[in-house]
Amino acid sequence: MRIIHAAKSDVGMKRDNNEDNLLVFPEQNLFAVFDGMGGHAAGEVASAIAANEVREFFEHTGKDEEATWPFKGERQKSYDENRCVTSIKLANAKIIEASEGDGAKKNMGTTAVMMHFVERNGAGPKCLVAHVGDSRGYHFRNGQLKRITIDHSLVEEYLRMGKITEEEAKNFPQKNIILRALGQQKVVDVEINAFDPMAGDIFLVCSDGLSGMVPDDMIQAILQRAPNIEAATKKLIDTTNANGGVDNVTVILAQFQPG
Repeated sequence: MRIIHAAKSDVGMKRDNNEDNLLVFPEQNLFAVFDGMGGHAAGEVASAIAANEVREFFEHTGKDEEATWPFKGERQKSYDENRCVTSIKLANAKIIEASEGDGAKKNMGTTAVMMHFVERNGAGPKCLVAHVGDSRGYHFRNGQLKRITIDHSLVEEYLRMGKITEEEAKNFPQKNIILRALGQQKVVDVEINAFDPMAGDIFLVCSDGLSGMVPDDMIQAILQRAPNIEAATKKLIDTTNANGGVDNVTVILAQFQPG
């Protein structure tokens, strides 16, 4: 299989520094976004640690599938699913270790969203999407956009429980409260789902700098009209900033081609 990708991160219109980090590792068909949080620029440290740890783990295990893992895999998950989850758990442990060693970085953290394309044992191709927090994953097929992650946030939880409506969610006062992040607890619950890609499918992962400023229907329209994924990535960033750009914004598009 062949994965065509485009990626871009931007500081936005209101922030002084970019606390987002992205990971583009085409040799492993691995793409991820990390949105850091914490004072004194600690957010960018946390997101950088996460990107580096995930990359190193995939590099190490890519060379040796028998390599020892720092966390035990779950029996109900495949090798590749466990590999994704373990890399994020490792990032979580490294961020906590770094924050405990430096008072200025206490409680720093980051969200994570990852997509990993695999084809193994004749089972057909899969796109594995793992996430923690409110950085999102989307799937674009035949002109239609579908969100494929559920934010680990207070507003999403209230929506799920029926405490607020979709309309109320738009102006929810605690919109930025997330319920899961790397660097906050020693045990992190990583959500992972597998999707069956078809030729031409586009998968999008992004920080909430995009999803908070550009509605899903506008993201869909941009993907429909763009001549290619490079142009679409640029247009998504430009639209975010044109709409106010109150946060850092990071976008990765990956298009699946079989063969």
